[in-house]
Amino acid sequence: MFERSSGVFCHPTMLPGPHGIGSFGEPTRGFLDRLADADQSYWQICPLGPTAAIHGNSPYQSSSTFAIEPLLIDLEDLVSRDLLSEPATEPDPVYDADLSAETVHYEAVREFKTHRFRQAFDRFEDGDFDALEQAFSAFRRRAHWLEDYTLFRALSDVYDDRSWLEWPEPIRLREPSALERWREDLARERRYCAFLQFLAYEQWMDVREYAADRGIEILGDMPIYVALDSADVWANPACFELGDDGRPEQVAGVPPGPGDDGQKWGNPLYDWSHLESTGFDWWVDRVSWLTELVDVVRLDHFRAFESHWSIPVEKPAHEGEWRPTPGSALFDTIREAVGRVPFVAEDLGFVTDEVQALRRSIDAPGMKVLQYADWCVDGHLYQPHTFERDTVAYPSTHDTNTVRGWYDGLGADQRDCLHYYLGTDGSAIHWDLLEAAWESDSVLAIVPIQDLYGLGSEARFNTPGTAEGNWTWRCSSEQFEAFPTDRLRELTARTGRDR
Repeated sequence: MFERSSGVFCHPTMLPGPHGIGSFGEPTRGFLDRLADADQSYWQICPLGPTAAIHGNSPYQSSSTFAIEPLLIDLEDLVSRDLLSEPATEPDPVYDADLSAETVHYEAVREFKTHRFRQAFDRFEDGDFDALEQAFSAFRRRAHWLEDYTLFRALSDVYDDRSWLEWPEPIRLREPSALERWREDLARERRYCAFLQFLAYEQWMDVREYAADRGIEILGDMPIYVALDSADVWANPACFELGDDGRPEQVAGVPPGPGDDGQKWGNPLYDWSHLESTGFDWWVDRVSWLTELVDVVRLDHFRAFESHWSIPVEKPAHEGEWRPTPGSALFDTIREAVGRVPFVAEDLGFVTDEVQALRRSIDAPGMKVLQYADWCVDGHLYQPHTFERDTVAYPSTHDTNTVRGWYDGLGADQRDCLHYYLGTDGSAIHWDLLEAAWESDSVLAIVPIQDLYGLGSEARFNTPGTAEGNWTWRCSSEQFEAFPTDRLRELTARTGRDR
């Protein structure tokens, strides 16, 4: 399903811009122009869902697997629609100093943008926007998940962002009378939440069209699990292993590996028997909606589609057990309902022959990360000369250190072996690893934008297992202007990955 090609990872929040975070406006279009000029074929991103401070603003702990983060809405577009006045988009340098930083200060961004969103919504409600109202109404009719999500968001505000597990029992357990009452009481707030989703969706679809016009496909991300504190779990409790009180009985994680005790993530597990009995309707809806937003779907923690590590909620990670997942039946159903979806499998860790067979059955290339190689062992599986065609080669990922940061921490023996393997002195190690990935047999090669500049650990995007300091790095305007278009285009042509 893939041809030999390459691309760049850059989550939209990473892009420069005047409002403290990247947006679906000019920053994204400028980035896509650079990719096209460099003859790249793919733009990889993290999940686009709403984030929350309580979860460290992680896009992998979203309040919805269907919704889009409103902070990515471009304010200049709202000016062009007459929903905002131009002065409203200008940050006050005294009160909004954090918006000019090269780090996303989510609290400041939320305060600034939410105030503008409220202004735009009030103007929409009070003004004459017939065409926009018609488009908004059409979006509300077809976004099947919107009714539950907007009520969830409005209720979260009512209960001061406390988890839905702490809401009063009638609404926590979705008693019909409680749902009816709150839908009526929160009608305006639900409409506001829906309006933001409409704006985000329309802007993103414009971005997708802009990318397609330049021959660029968007490689999106779908975590297998969803957050417990999400509209997904609250609105679809039968799809998950929950007790009568709505709380999970088993949670997700991974077993112990070399040098660790395993990880207990806390995400609720799916009730796969129930899902299979319903024809996997929830999953079909999820994949179908995501394929409207992106061209290729990266399946995060693919291993759990074959069998998953189930941990009793009161036990540590190492006391879990492997339980089967009906992955083949799920993907067969998705193919029948949605068609042939181009997947990429994040198949790192605890990979078995059964996992590889499932991956190949859906024609999903796996992942190869050069940083995971042992450079002193000939033929190690993460050395690029060993990569098979049905893989995606990465010098680094959003979950690893940058190449430069990783290299600076290498031991002397590994560094010497790496130099010998690549025939380099390490002075431009980021380009050395990038070129090795591009020259490999992997059908796709993807580089995070930080590695195009040789940035160190200060530019790391995420450190798994930590809650602070993640998801905040941004590309500066100066770096953005210095995008290495010519060098990336020449390497891409030389390695036969050009479009």
